[in-house]
Amino acid sequence: MKSLVAIFATVGSVAAVVFALTTYVGQPVEAATRLAANKAQLERGRYIVHQVGLCIDCHSPRDQKGEFLAGKHLTGSPIPFTPTVPMPWMPAAPKIAGLPDGYTASDMIHFLMTGERPNGRPGVLPPMPPYRMDRRDAEAVTAYLQTVAPTEK
Repeated sequence: MKSLVAIFATVGSVAAVVFALTTYVGQPVEAATRLAANKAQLERGRYIVHQVGLCIDCHSPRDQKGEFLAGKHLTGSPIPFTPTVPMPWMPAAPKIAGLPDGYTASDMIHFLMTGERPNGRPGVLPPMPPYRMDRRDAEAVTAYLQTVAPTEK
């Protein structure tokens, strides 16, 4: 009988150790993995906004020399050029730092994937292109924009 108790005690101890390792050791590893994934997603979003979609060019104000105003990235800006032929045209790019006014994260992802604005509002006008990003890119851009501190112009 004593050997049976010893076996159950050993099995119980091993189970407790396994539980502790998966509960307490697994969480920091999972958290670190999530943190690395989030960091990679934000970097992808930053890359798309700054290097691929070039959102920064129209949505950020510049000084008289054409240089970006420090601390004003993605806060909205007048469009400094016009079309050469008559056409519908947006004279200013809105603030997208934080997310555009009236957009939730889901709205922004949908907009970047379809070109459709929330609440049935009309589509965007040139020079803004109606993007057709895949979900991964739209989520990365949205996550990045949410980290950009919206500032007042």
